[in-house]
Amino acid sequence: MATTCEHVAELGPEPTPTTPNGCEDCLAVGGRWVHLRLCLSCGKVACCDSSPAKHASKHFADEGHPVIRSFEPGETWRWCFVDDTLV
Repeated sequence: MATTCEHVAELGPEPTPTTPNGCEDCLAVGGRWVHLRLCLSCGKVACCDSSPAKHASKHFADEGHPVIRSFEPGETWRWCFVDDTLV
């Protein structure tokens, strides 16, 4: 597991969430989610890996956007998929 992440330094201002009321992909198909994540590259709101569809991980695989943050109230942690670490 990496201990540093240079992807955080590449981030600009936090993007506006695309769908602030839930996972963009789950909402489109009537799916359900456990927790939400915000892509810090484009603002996509997606569901976590504990959710059935794991849309946040799929978004990383499809788009390569490396850093997400929790989109849960009161949580501020961030995760880098590339470095496999909290940042």
